Amino acid sequence: MEKFIHSVTLDKDLCKGCINCIKRCPTEAIRVRDGKAHILAERCIDCGECIRICPHHAKKPLYDPLTILDDFKYTIALPPPSLYGQYNNLEEQDVVLAALLDMGFDDVYEVAKAAELVSDATRRILQTGSIERPVISSACPAVTRLIRVRFPQLIDHVLPLVAPIELAARLAKKEAVRRTGLPKEDIGCIFITPCPAKVTAIHSPIGSSRSEVDGAVAIKEVYPRLLASMKRISQMDYLASAGRIGLGWAESGGEAAGLISTDSYLAADGIENVIRVLEDLEDEKYRDLDFVELDACAGGCVGGVLQVENPYIAKAKIKRLRRYVPVSKNHLSGSIPTEMLWDTDLTYAPVLELGGTRTERFERYNQMEEILAELPGLDCGSCGAPTCAALAEDVVRGKAAVNDCTVLMRRRMEAVLKALGKGE
Repeated sequence: MEKFIHSVTLDKDLCKGCINCIKRCPTEAIRVRDGKAHILAERCIDCGECIRICPHHAKKPLYDPLTILDDFKYTIALPPPSLYGQYNNLEEQDVVLAALLDMGFDDVYEVAKAAELVSDATRRILQTGSIERPVISSACPAVTRLIRVRFPQLIDHVLPLVAPIELAARLAKKEAVRRTGLPKEDIGCIFITPCPAKVTAIHSPIGSSRSEVDGAVAIKEVYPRLLASMKRISQMDYLASAGRIGLGWAESGGEAAGLISTDSYLAADGIENVIRVLEDLEDEKYRDLDFVELDACAGGCVGGVLQVENPYIAKAKIKRLRRYVPVSKNHLSGSIPTEMLWDTDLTYAPVLELGGTRTERFERYNQMEEILAELPGLDCGSCGAPTCAALAEDVVRGKAAVNDCTVLMRRRMEAVLKALGKGE
């Protein structure tokens, strides 16, 4: 079975064994056993929902410290468009980009610039009709992994373009090699990340065998230092290289709206809404749509758990910033370059299957149905599994016992006590 790399971890010392996380996990990747939560690595898609919901801060994201800049001779900051929504009274991107240089980066390359190129490439692909409609965006790594493990019938609908952060790193590194003469391994592209899923995508890239992004630091870690640098800036160059379309990628619907060539699209955000849309797509309810944009975080990337600002306020700030820039500053000059395309296919990851062969799956499914019929169907989570069906599945897999159901055990004890009372 494929080994997934993860950027969401659990601090068992902080975990109190509550069941908040198991009820919100979209892939049922968390169980509570012996008073502590456990993350099932093969199911986790690093959406960060457990980090957002945990009242005890026991779920933690992994990302690089700012000292990663010392690992390279030349460093390039890759700021996402959502970064601009973290600061007040921002009227141009240049002050943020200049502040990144003041912090110690040697260069900056806006991910929003790469996003505009991805938008252009997407428009061309939609015009060719080479992918099954509706085409599903591949920009959110949590959604793409969710499709891999839970909605394999939709894999052929996923847009085979690398995400803007990957494209930004490839283009930035190529330009830096040409300009500095340094070998590529001495140049580090560091992404300023809004969420843990993008950290995971760096170590386990989608559609590529290796990522050109060399590290990721959280926006919440960069925020205070960047703010201090912004206050020191007195003069700055014209560094901004993205327009309204690129900046729009920060929020839900921005990618889809940037296609311009079609208004037959759907945009959904928040992992629960995303799942409902994917279920409907699997049932072929949206045959007339051209494009579907899905963001695991509520509000889009501005809602990532590594952000600082309220996502709705951040959206308002970016909307204000977009008024002062052209529609788009970046377009493809020729055909879609190969560096924008996947070099490995998206494949099904059967982590939710009950067995290796069809016969094994059928037998275990029947066992699961028999066990489920015994359970009360309350989906209370007291057993440490999110639903009665999940507990039944755990029993079939040998990871739990029917007696873990506290409701069932209480009912049995009450029946015994009642029978003993009648015997007297």
